[in-house]
Amino acid sequence: MSTKQLVKAAAEAIKKQQWDDAIEGAKNIIDKDNKSYQGHILLAFALDKKGRLEEAENTYLAATRLKPEEKEAWQGLVKLYPNLDTTNKFKQHQHAVLKLAEIFRDANDLQKCYETVDSFITYARTKAEPYQYVDALDLILPESPIYEAIEGRFGHVWRTYETQAQLVEQNEKKRINTLIGERRTRIGARINEVTLEVKREVYRQSRLSYTYAQLINWTNDDEVRRMYEEKLMQYGHDRLMAWPPGEEKERELANVLKLANDMVIIKHPYKLAWDIAINWQDHKEIKEWDVTVLRQYCTFFPDSDLNRVVMGFLTSSVSPFPQEKQEQTTTDDAAAKSEGSTEESEDDEDGGAATIYAPITEEDRLLMMTEGISGAESLLAFRLMGEYYQHLEEWESNVELMRKALTFLKEERAKTGLDFRFTEDAFSLYLGTALVFYQTPRNHQEAKVLFDAVLAHDPTSTPAMIGVGLIYEEEEEYDEAIDFLERALKRDPDNIRVRTEAAWVKALKRDFDMARAELDACIPILSKKGQSKEILSQTQYRLGYCIWNIDTSKAARKDRSGAYAMFLESLKNNLNYAPAYTILGIYYADYAKDKKRARRCFQKAVELSPSEVESAERLARSFADDGDWDRVELVAQRVVDSGKVKPPPGSKRKGISWPFAALGVAELNKQEFHKAIVSFQSALRISPNDYHSWVGLGEAYHSSGRYIAATKAILNAQKLEESCEANLTDETWFTKFILADIKRELGDFDESIELYQHVMQERPDEEGVATALMQTLVDNAFDSLNKGFFGKAAGLAAEALTFATKAPDAIKDTFNYWKAIGDACSLFSTIQGRISEFPAGIVRSLLGTDDDLPAYQILKDIDNVGTGIVSTDGIFPKDETVGVDLTKALQATILAHKRSIHIASSDVHAQSVAYYNLGWAEYRAHACLPPDMRKNSHKKPTNYIKAAMACFKRAIELEAGNSEFWNALGVVTSEVNPAVAQHAFCRSLFLNERGAHVWANLATLALAQGDLGLANEAFTRSQSTDPDYSLAWLGQGVVALLTGNEKDARGLFTHAMEISGDSCRIISQRYAVSMFDYILSCSSSESLPITTLIQPIFALSQLQSLHSSSASSSSSTDLAYTHLLALFLERTGELSRAISILDSLSTTLEQEYETTESPLALKHFAIVKSDLARCQLSAHLFSEAIDSADLALQLSSDDSADELTAEEGRKLRLSAHVTLGLAKYYSHDIPAAVAAFDQALSESDTNPDVVCLLAQIRWATGSEESRERGRDLLFSVIADTAEKDQQQHVQSVLLLGVIALLDNDAESMDAVVSELQTLRSFVDEDFISPEQQAQLGEVLRAILTASGEGQAQPMVDVMLHPFLPHGWARVAQLALASSCTLNEQEEEGQQGISECEAASEMALRVARKGVPPRGNLTPEDLARAYAGTGRPADAQVGVVVAPWERSGWESLGHVVTVAVVKH
Repeated sequence: MSTKQLVKAAAEAIKKQQWDDAIEGAKNIIDKDNKSYQGHILLAFALDKKGRLEEAENTYLAATRLKPEEKEAWQGLVKLYPNLDTTNKFKQHQHAVLKLAEIFRDANDLQKCYETVDSFITYARTKAEPYQYVDALDLILPESPIYEAIEGRFGHVWRTYETQAQLVEQNEKKRINTLIGERRTRIGARINEVTLEVKREVYRQSRLSYTYAQLINWTNDDEVRRMYEEKLMQYGHDRLMAWPPGEEKERELANVLKLANDMVIIKHPYKLAWDIAINWQDHKEIKEWDVTVLRQYCTFFPDSDLNRVVMGFLTSSVSPFPQEKQEQTTTDDAAAKSEGSTEESEDDEDGGAATIYAPITEEDRLLMMTEGISGAESLLAFRLMGEYYQHLEEWESNVELMRKALTFLKEERAKTGLDFRFTEDAFSLYLGTALVFYQTPRNHQEAKVLFDAVLAHDPTSTPAMIGVGLIYEEEEEYDEAIDFLERALKRDPDNIRVRTEAAWVKALKRDFDMARAELDACIPILSKKGQSKEILSQTQYRLGYCIWNIDTSKAARKDRSGAYAMFLESLKNNLNYAPAYTILGIYYADYAKDKKRARRCFQKAVELSPSEVESAERLARSFADDGDWDRVELVAQRVVDSGKVKPPPGSKRKGISWPFAALGVAELNKQEFHKAIVSFQSALRISPNDYHSWVGLGEAYHSSGRYIAATKAILNAQKLEESCEANLTDETWFTKFILADIKRELGDFDESIELYQHVMQERPDEEGVATALMQTLVDNAFDSLNKGFFGKAAGLAAEALTFATKAPDAIKDTFNYWKAIGDACSLFSTIQGRISEFPAGIVRSLLGTDDDLPAYQILKDIDNVGTGIVSTDGIFPKDETVGVDLTKALQATILAHKRSIHIASSDVHAQSVAYYNLGWAEYRAHACLPPDMRKNSHKKPTNYIKAAMACFKRAIELEAGNSEFWNALGVVTSEVNPAVAQHAFCRSLFLNERGAHVWANLATLALAQGDLGLANEAFTRSQSTDPDYSLAWLGQGVVALLTGNEKDARGLFTHAMEISGDSCRIISQRYAVSMFDYILSCSSSESLPITTLIQPIFALSQLQSLHSSSASSSSSTDLAYTHLLALFLERTGELSRAISILDSLSTTLEQEYETTESPLALKHFAIVKSDLARCQLSAHLFSEAIDSADLALQLSSDDSADELTAEEGRKLRLSAHVTLGLAKYYSHDIPAAVAAFDQALSESDTNPDVVCLLAQIRWATGSEESRERGRDLLFSVIADTAEKDQQQHVQSVLLLGVIALLDNDAESMDAVVSELQTLRSFVDEDFISPEQQAQLGEVLRAILTASGEGQAQPMVDVMLHPFLPHGWARVAQLALASSCTLNEQEEEGQQGISECEAASEMALRVARKGVPPRGNLTPEDLARAYAGTGRPADAQVGVVVAPWERSGWESLGHVVTVAVVKH
């Protein structure tokens, strides 16, 4: 078929809607003629109807390529595209519509052209996205190819542009918000960075600027044009803020500036444009701005912050612009009316009237400008305000403002891309100039950096050169200052301020003549009308200053027509010029001698300017002389805050230290010690050699409790006293006084007393020093008492009383004086062993003999204490002297405290403390009464107890909130009324629950009432409150003892003893008793550490020192502890002291028995005699020992036997019999000795130790019968222990071994060896001591040596007891003996010597480790170990360790002999 026929067939199929046939036919057409336009059209149509849209689109497009000028294919596409994806095919759809419209236009079918476009526009508006609709509208805009064909058919063009603009605005805003919301959630994203990134992305794709511009060009509506010009301006500004530095930012900046300036030119009142046009200018001088534009800005925007600043500046005298006539008239009229007014400006070109507010006065102007700058974000506003502040010399405000301005400038530079170089220089100059004068010279370094930065790129900047010159002037570098100021003057010769400043620098350089001439020449110029009165005043003052210093004679300075007249002229021109007041104050103070006027001048100068240091110093000294420390602090603080006191780094100017020192003194007087420390330290950093600041710093440290630092400060002050620089006369005593106070607080009382005494020598009438010396003497006495130095304590108390007689009369009527006397007297009642040293005569002279003094009548009706006993000066029997002296000390204490009460009658607090002190004195007197007088005090209180209760009650009445008063009341009422005591303790704890001693007192009360649970709980609370309170541990120990925990009690007593002072009697007593009980509980073979014996001896020795030496005044309790001391001394081998104590005790008890004939006294006498006999035996006083033992045996059989229990009698008689037997033996009376031991044996029920002694004595008699009797006794001991299944008695076995060895009894030796081997295997030191182990080894070695087997025994000792030295020592001896035997074989001999050295060294090592506290070896063991090494140094150590041990001396003699022989 032909192509024509195929086309006809396909068309026929389409008519019949046979789409498949049509498609097939159309394809056949194309296959036959691929350029068949008709075939493509038919195929595309059929495919469209069939729903195969993509194929239909491609076919239509192929047809358009064959015949683009034909409309059928384009029409098909236009109909097809609405059925496809609008989002992806919209641009193709628009292209097809445009091509079809062009075909209709070319065919001059304008109606179809319009309809085609209109249909598409309608479709885009209803079906497409907004941004697609914007693109569709491009078809009807002037840029469209078909615009001429459809012009006027779619309304005004600007309407279309407006629609586009609105749609684009909405789309961009939505897109920006969406993208920001999506990207801000990314990790590490920052909202500011994300916002800029999104805006840049959107702005780069935006067409909004072009749309605004076209709308503005096409619209005929001026309002619309202005509105969209503003929008274009705002949009351009937003884009500028978003662009990073680069070409885009530069292009946008140029566009924005053009738009802004155009709006200003046409006077369109759009604020952003005017702000940009004004603020983005950068000129070197303010006068380069167009004042007309500034005034128009004020007209258009009267409510803006910038308007307030600009209007205030334009109407001020500092403005470089000429004032408009109308503005001037308005200001003058307003000033004449003295009220605000508004003036209407002339009508502008656009009509309307604006209201302008013109400030009336300088105050109104400043207020308006300040209000404006507070909210303005304008570089010009900051610049104008900086210029105005500089004119007003508001330096502080300008510093703050310019710092803010520089920060704002950096932000504006980053936003706009403009350099603003001149603006930055202006801000830097304003800030630098303000820093020169604000808190000068603190900020000079910063100011100089700013000026140098300006001069670096503008070397001719006059303000910068002036600023640098002023800095050099303040830093006293006058040559550099003159150089810069004269350079500035050359550039600006008419600047009168620079000229006067240059002349003033010359005056400061001491060139007064030239300065006077130059300043004199400036006066006429400044006197002209219109010149600044402030500069004139300043110049007149400076001229007067030159005249003042040119002729410094007194007459010239007093001349009222000279410098004085210039100073007055200066004040006439400026009443607020502070330096003039300063110099006038000096004139009145030093020359006119008018102190009142001088102070007023100085005060006015400081009020006007804190930089007037001279006025401030003189004013502060004046206030200090008046004692007005608050004002001193105020003046000094103002000077410090001014910044003048500390020079900048590198400055030649010296700092000013006196304000800090004055602050320190004022703060010391206000007791703000930490602040005072800071102030004095600041003063010393400026002036390290300021003597008074060092003293003040030391006093501040001392008052705040920092004593080490205070000591260092005072020592530094004393170094300055020795130097020539410190011009000091009578002031050095105070440093010694402060140092003495510090030493006293640190507990170094001796040095403190020495310093006080040195001060008293220089200033004998210094009351405070005398009082401090007395108190320190007393404090030192009590400190010595606590440390156990009782003699020193008594001596210091006596010295304090002696000094009291020589103290200044002024302190004799003070509370502290009599308190110190009372405390000194009370110390003698504590150290009764030193009561004979009580200075009764001195005390009598202090207290007087007048018993009718009002002070002595206080409580006299209760305690009956007067001056009678104290003033007694008689001679008493020796046994009564101690009691009389003790009574004198007690009553003197009471009388002294009564005097303190009388003196403190006007001071409630001091009086309450005085009653408190008197109460304790009365209680102390009660405690020192004999026991028989105190035993019924719970039923009938003594006078002293009554007086004590009255005192404490009175103290509580005066000061009920003092917990110590309630505690004291509880103590004195504990025996009289336990319920009241409990209430008092509870009240004290309510006031202060941290009182450890109160808890202990409450626990003691509970203990006395039998409530062990409450006592234990209260003692525990006391321990937790203060772990170092020893009496709490003592009480806990007593509770443990009462509940049967003796071991725990002993540990608690020991701890209490360790942490207590040496003057606590009850702790020493309980500790000594507990240790004695512990020693008695130990087995006889147990070797106790030496510390177990030494510490109780120390405690009892101190206790004995506290007791009275008089027998009559010593209680039975005191005698018992003295006896206990003697027993401890006997145990440690101090026999002479033990004998002395026991002899004294026996004498005392004998006198008591003769006086009272008490069986109890006789019993104690018998026990003491028994113990004395034992000590005399140990001291080899055999005859005395025999006498004492005989007397003890006689007494134990007499009346005293009734008082002795059976066990006590048995022990006493056993001790006496053993002592008597040994004494008889050593007196060579063997039969009597044997008889005594037989008696002892019967008394002791065959005690093994007694048996051993008796066996040795019988063996020593030499007769076979006696020796056999001795053997039988020893065998009986062995048999008894075997029958009772007990451990063998070591001493008995050893004696049998020695006897068998001496008798050469092989059978006995075998039995003994077996027993010795068994004993040797024991390692329990509680059963066999190290000394006994050594004895076992020696005996066993001797027995085995006799049978030829003894050589290996030392090695066995080492293996069994490697921790004991005796085995190692014996090995060393054998090795040495072996080396001597083998000396002919030199090599073997040397080996033996090395083995000897190694063994002896090992013996020394184990001996050193075995001594207390790690072991129980004796000093003799250690000395023998040292002696065994054979070294000279060790031999000397052995002698020192145990001088009584022979081995050490023998070793030392041997090594000396060897050394002499070698020499």
